[in-house]
Amino acid sequence: MKILFITDNFPPEVNAPATRTYEHCQEWIKKGVEITIITCVPNFPDGKVYSGYKNRLYQKENIDGIEVIRVWSYISSNIGFTRRVLDYFSFAFSSFWAGLSQNADIIIATSPQFFTTWSAYALSKIKHKPWIFELRDIWPESIQSVGAIKHKKTLEFLEKIELGLYRDSSRVVVVTDAFRDNLISRGINSNKISVVTNGSNLKLFNIKDKDKTLIKELNLENKFIIGYIGTHGMAHSLDFIVKSISKIDDRSIHFLFIGNGAMKDIVVKLSKELNLKNITFLDSIPKEKVPQYLSIIDVSLAPLKKSDTFKSVIPSKIFEASAMQKPTLLGVEGQAKKIIEKYGAGVCYEPENETDFIDKVYKLKNNKKLYSLCKKGCLKLAKNFDRKILAHNMLDIFKDVVSKKEGLVSLKKKAV
Repeated sequence: MKILFITDNFPPEVNAPATRTYEHCQEWIKKGVEITIITCVPNFPDGKVYSGYKNRLYQKENIDGIEVIRVWSYISSNIGFTRRVLDYFSFAFSSFWAGLSQNADIIIATSPQFFTTWSAYALSKIKHKPWIFELRDIWPESIQSVGAIKHKKTLEFLEKIELGLYRDSSRVVVVTDAFRDNLISRGINSNKISVVTNGSNLKLFNIKDKDKTLIKELNLENKFIIGYIGTHGMAHSLDFIVKSISKIDDRSIHFLFIGNGAMKDIVVKLSKELNLKNITFLDSIPKEKVPQYLSIIDVSLAPLKKSDTFKSVIPSKIFEASAMQKPTLLGVEGQAKKIIEKYGAGVCYEPENETDFIDKVYKLKNNKKLYSLCKKGCLKLAKNFDRKILAHNMLDIFKDVVSKKEGLVSLKKKAV
């Protein structure tokens, strides 16, 4: 089987969509699948082209057995709605033209931004091949939640396109049960929706001991470290976290923020204004170094803004942290909270509730029995969300879609 996969993010970018796609591809290759990725030059999250790359019209490379085609796009940081739309739309346009010359049995397009699916939709019509909408974020609803779009008519127009793409696709693969329920409630046939959650790479995230050299380099000896590793975006409510940190009196509790994004400069400036000494900011790190940095933290922080939209979101960092037996301090309601509480893999606080946040920080730091139970819960959670198994489940979905399409074509030929 030949897969044509269209994604806005791919390694060396290290965000969740890039990691999920890469790790899934590695498992599919083992099953004899040929994969071509169409993506842009790496630039996320700062909107700056990574060293060693140029924003050319068309270029190829091979990454661990995956043929990667990088196309030109208008590159912008994750700030400002108009510039981001130009970024997204230009990639959809470029990826469509690049995809015309590629052979494939099935076409996959992944969100969060759904302009990638426009390209897959158009290619499927020309090539007469099935296409899959991998839904990682309910868009445009999610950007409305962070205030990026407020114009009602624009939102209504984009939602009509969104629903039309779901209906046209051969299958919608969503990452949470809540996403599935959302689509069904809006009239999408439940039979065409499959759930393949995020998960953890148990082979990569398997460091058992803390990296003492790294702790010393960061001057964090004898600290209870709460770490946030990921995009510093508009949805993550990191300004609330920084303000809350200023109210924590225990000097042995230290916060480590690793990553970049639209809110990075704002939260760093806020930290300086508050004269915080119990917080360290680092830039983004390569994916292969994430386990090393996770090894030194005691608790993984996973916050989002308080919004009904985010009740359907499950941050991928909870799976990676669990694989390393690092309890999660979760500031997300809904399905993510249910998972953490089901496995006892951490503690949840009400999003943007300062009193509750600080209380839960102290509980994880001071309640040794609770912390030990959370570590045990992490192991159970990680084993049940092994990305290798999830990748195989997703491949089975692709095979089913392709076989049904081939069966339909065969019937039409017989009828003729």
